[in-house]
Amino acid sequence: MDERTFRDAMGNFATGITVVLAEIDGQIHGMTVNAFMSVSLDPMLVMVSIDEKAMMYEKIIDANHFSICFLREDQQDYSMIFANQKQPNHPIQFDRFDGQPILKNPLAAITCSKYELKQAGDHMLVLGEVKNILINEGKPLLYYQGQYKKITE
Repeated sequence: MDERTFRDAMGNFATGITVVLAEIDGQIHGMTVNAFMSVSLDPMLVMVSIDEKAMMYEKIIDANHFSICFLREDQQDYSMIFANQKQPNHPIQFDRFDGQPILKNPLAAITCSKYELKQAGDHMLVLGEVKNILINEGKPLLYYQGQYKKITE
């Protein structure tokens, strides 16, 4: 088995798209993440996986708090911008929730305090203790087989 086969197999697992944001020294940093999961109800924990080559890698290690925004089906641009696949047409405006930066009108947003970091191969698993949750109406932006997808019913 090679890396391409592994990546192709993992691409068959449909995921939602999130953007992780952390504010350090007054500057907001973020990245698109689809390797996200809930971990525990007691305490309420979530986890994101960050590649050690990502610009966000050192930032998330330094951050004591961060937010995770679940993208709506009409927010593909955010995903591409925070994945460095597209340049924004204008400066990104952020809202605040529970003292943390969040994207405008996410499907949901979670604020977290850093709970634990675990190195796993070439990625850092970042566990966050959920501090607050914001939920909005809408449908999620999905990622499947290397493409953005929408739920159609």
